[in-house]
Amino acid sequence: MPVVAIALALSAAVAHAAWNVIAHNVSRAGVPFLWWGAVASSIIWVGVIPFTGGLGTDDVHGFLLGIGVSAVLHVLYMAVLQRGYQLGDLSTVYATARGSGPFLAVIIAVALLGERPSAIALGGVALVLVGVIAVGLIDRSASAPRRGLDPAVLFGVLTGVMIATYTIWDAHAVREWSLSPVAFMVGATLLQVPVYSAAVGRRWRAVWQLGRLQWRRIIAFGILSPLSYILVLQAITIAPVALIAPLREVSVVLISLFGAFVLKESRPGLRIAASLVVVAGVVLLAF
Repeated sequence: MPVVAIALALSAAVAHAAWNVIAHNVSRAGVPFLWWGAVASSIIWVGVIPFTGGLGTDDVHGFLLGIGVSAVLHVLYMAVLQRGYQLGDLSTVYATARGSGPFLAVIIAVALLGERPSAIALGGVALVLVGVIAVGLIDRSASAPRRGLDPAVLFGVLTGVMIATYTIWDAHAVREWSLSPVAFMVGATLLQVPVYSAAVGRRWRAVWQLGRLQWRRIIAFGILSPLSYILVLQAITIAPVALIAPLREVSVVLISLFGAFVLKESRPGLRIAASLVVVAGVVLLAF
């Protein structure tokens, strides 16, 4: 896989881990935070569009279809993810989601997009996924026993399904209609604003209060969340989705280490071991 694609995916992982830490810290705000996130992302990045190729295409119909479907999928993704953060540990939800999502994306990319990664690359994919899943199992085994299905795991898997769905659709849209990643992201994000506005209902006082108290985190989110996905969209224009989707999950390593050393979650040694497995997978993806 091209070194540029690897660098883009790894940079996306860093940005993605950072905004997930931010989102977890204010996740109890729910829809008001998502509204601010969509607004901030649109305002911050819309000015970049003229400098990144505009729409990237003359096919306005294709552009509108692409961002419309993507907006719906991302709203569902964020809703499920935020609910999971409210019900479970950061590392459990995040690792479960990021493990199941790329696994499904690889299968779909091979089956529907006709991608055929090399045997060595698939070996790297396997190691990345094993390391990611291991992080989730570490968190699961370290948590208090529960009766029935852990809601954190359930919402993690549901989030993974949404990740796979929007990853494949967005890859298809950007490639099929030659869309600019920045314009695509801004368009999809802007369409989410009225959805979140309707979901806010009569809670606008809570929205303005959140804006006053958490404006720094909102701005950070508005920069990092779009940046992480713009980098991924750019990467999938030069490398297979089946390789990029797992590679961006290096963010799980960063989240897990953050959980261990900052949030004081358990078993840092096992987390580091799982992280090394992910690193080994990344090395194989470079061949």
